[in-house]
Amino acid sequence: MSATGNTSASMSTNAPEPKRNAVPGVSMRDLLASCAAARAISTPPRPPEVSLRRQPEAA
Repeated sequence: MSATGNTSASMSTNAPEPKRNAVPGVSMRDLLASCAAARAISTPPRPPEVSLRRQPEAA
């Protein structure tokens, strides 16, 4: 194998490393759980359901 045939080694020395998008120290599970919790507390409560039954009349 020739030295010019190995393109991955020559490209990695010339190009800077790509930045990672992940935050170190935070697992994907914790990240998804925090997003679910934020959505749950930021969603306003649903209004009570209106019952179609008639209320019993007072005597």
